[in-house]
Amino acid sequence: HRHLFVLTGAGISTGSGIPAYRDENGDWKRPAPVQFRDFLRHHRVRQRYWARSLIGWPWFAQARPNLCHRTLASWEQLGRIETLVTQNVDRLHQAAGAKVVIDLHGRLDRIRCLDCDALIPRGPFQDVLRSRNPTFAELTAATGPDGDAYIDDIPFDEVDVPSCEACGGMLKPDVVFFGEIDGSTHHL
Repeated sequence: HRHLFVLTGAGISTGSGIPAYRDENGDWKRPAPVQFRDFLRHHRVRQRYWARSLIGWPWFAQARPNLCHRTLASWEQLGRIETLVTQNVDRLHQAAGAKVVIDLHGRLDRIRCLDCDALIPRGPFQDVLRSRNPTFAELTAATGPDGDAYIDDIPFDEVDVPSCEACGGMLKPDVVFFGEIDGSTHHL
């Protein structure tokens, strides 16, 4: 058909070095990711999440579009793709030049306040995380999907989790977590 609707998932970004959550059989490759309810209810879960994200973000942010992303962007420019929907939060379709992209599960390059809905670019937020957690900022670890790192054998008790500068509210990446209904700010 000359007007395509395209849906992409993790497989398209593995060629850019971003690992998928599941293997070819659909089984988790590593422990299941953070659940939304746990992120909201437990400070320790937020400490764990932000420590892993602090370490994994620099690697994730340097990922570049691969041939698949570039091909889909060129098809859009030729008028072949009407809409591209992606489950990925990496923004690699946009980096390849695609303009009409629906980020179904959000985007990892910004942070959202769950109380006042303020949006913060990830770069400046990363600087705040790094300055408040210099010991963690120096660590390296194997990277995982969605910009995290596997450091579960390290205690997270000392991780200083920033709050929203505008209202003091809870911050989370602007993505739909596992167990989250729609990416909105519904508290459980």
